[in-house]
Amino acid sequence: MQEWFGRLPGHIGIGNVRYTTSGKCDDTSLLQGTQPVTGKADGIELAVSFNGNIVNTAQLRKEMEQQFPDFMYTCDSDLVCHKLLLELKIGKDLTSAVSACIESLDGAFSVTGITGNGDFFAFKDQHGIKPLCAGHSPDGKTWAFSSETVSLDINGLIRDFELEPGELVTVSESGFKRTQIIKNPRKAFCAFEYAYFARPDSRFDGKYVYEIREEFGRNIVREYPEIVKDADIILSVPETGDDPAMGIHEASGLRWERASRRHRYVTERAFILLNKERYNTIDHKVNILGSKVNGKRVIMTEDSIVRGDTTKIIIKKVRAAGAKKVYMFVTFPRIIGPCFYGIDMATYGQLIGSRHSAEEIAKIIGADAVCYQSIDGLVHATGQTRDQLCLACITGEYPTPLAQKMADEMKQKFLNGYEEKGRIYELDEAST
Repeated sequence: MQEWFGRLPGHIGIGNVRYTTSGKCDDTSLLQGTQPVTGKADGIELAVSFNGNIVNTAQLRKEMEQQFPDFMYTCDSDLVCHKLLLELKIGKDLTSAVSACIESLDGAFSVTGITGNGDFFAFKDQHGIKPLCAGHSPDGKTWAFSSETVSLDINGLIRDFELEPGELVTVSESGFKRTQIIKNPRKAFCAFEYAYFARPDSRFDGKYVYEIREEFGRNIVREYPEIVKDADIILSVPETGDDPAMGIHEASGLRWERASRRHRYVTERAFILLNKERYNTIDHKVNILGSKVNGKRVIMTEDSIVRGDTTKIIIKKVRAAGAKKVYMFVTFPRIIGPCFYGIDMATYGQLIGSRHSAEEIAKIIGADAVCYQSIDGLVHATGQTRDQLCLACITGEYPTPLAQKMADEMKQKFLNGYEEKGRIYELDEAST
């Protein structure tokens, strides 16, 4: 990495490893959507790196096509970049341009950017749905933004603060300048970050994510004591099931048997793959050590159940290894609605929890019981309050108005037999 840094000109840089949750999913489109994205107009240059998802895609796309004759849409990152570029083009300063951008975008967006004049900046949507923190080097010569604190840690940087919802931060040689653009915003941080998405060694509000996940496990023991009494061992679905397994072990005294192992070179996330790819990936990704579970009543820990495919295959492997019973302990409550904010589960039809109760899900995936952590337990473990979290996918209550409108309308259509044809927020009929 240091060798590459030495080859790159300049003193400011932004990067991104996010896969797009908008636009087409073929290889060509995914490559075209690689970030950072750039834009240029009337001598103004801009590069933007973005994490999140824009809901009012159709409306913004029409606006950008009218304002920029050469505009090519591949993903929502293009919309964020060109909306900001448009505001700069009409003569607004950076603060005013970012303010207009925040107010016009419905969705989740943590953004870093660079202008052709050398301005280095970052900002968050008015609900702060996605994480974004800032830090500096001990010698005070390097200033950085990162989606998670772990990126600062491994580069020897000191964490300074998490950006507030609706906040713009600019950087100069003397450090950070913070401007609160949206006054008194309603915070709605993504609860799924705690259960699945964030690295366990990252910190939110001073707590390591792994500590919160361990508390998730202790919560489920308290919520399902009778099932705990009937179990012999704990088995985790690696790796996000490992930390709650530790919590269950501490609260119950049951042995956490490390008899489920993940193939370190199979790195795809199963829930974002196509059906055939998903089954093949899961089958190769997790290995069960049969002699350790044979004849046992097993508690299996899992971070969430989205479609149910991953869990179903793993349970089948555990039963084939001789397990007498399989109880699923799931740290994230039952997902009943799509996410519009950057987690790629964007239709009701692909969510097993939108159509089935916990008891029905248990039968479908082959478990003796599915035990979800309660929403109250999840919230308490995070250290946040309920009104500080985005819980939309488990409550149906969305923090942004267009997302709520789309979800309500599409849910009614779905219940009436409508077959969804793609991500809800990308359908013309839903995006107005």
